[in-house]
Amino acid sequence: MSYDLAVWNGPRPASAAEAGVEYERRMEALYASLSDSAGRTPPSAPIRAFVDAVVARFPELDMDSGPECPWASAPLIDEAVGDIIYFPMTYSGAEFARDPVAEVAASLGLVCYDPQAEQLLPEVAASQSEQPSPEPRETQPTAGWWRRILGRD
Repeated sequence: MSYDLAVWNGPRPASAAEAGVEYERRMEALYASLSDSAGRTPPSAPIRAFVDAVVARFPELDMDSGPECPWASAPLIDEAVGDIIYFPMTYSGAEFARDPVAEVAASLGLVCYDPQAEQLLPEVAASQSEQPSPEPRETQPTAGWWRRILGRD
């Protein structure tokens, strides 16, 4: 089992629901193209740029890969067809790499959709707001716990 993301070139949908509809449409087209006898459509330049950027940050899966590799398949570019890439990540890799991968997609003007959570990434509210949490620090035990472990109080 894997944790999958879809990244495509196109306008960002206005909502997660619209993104879900667009995701379904693109996945149907992807599956149709894979079964087409004319062959697979090569990855577009924006999708290639995305793959280059994320594998520069998180190395490709190989025989020497350790827990820092989030990918569940290799080479990652082989998951791309035309203007979309639908790729698997390990669950542990998704915990630390999902959001940075989504940020890379956004920085390149691409759409990132998480079909498990049925949401667009990065979340607009999170990326537009750099405001500190309105909750007092004492009510966030996890942050304090990590700080104590790492000695960063």
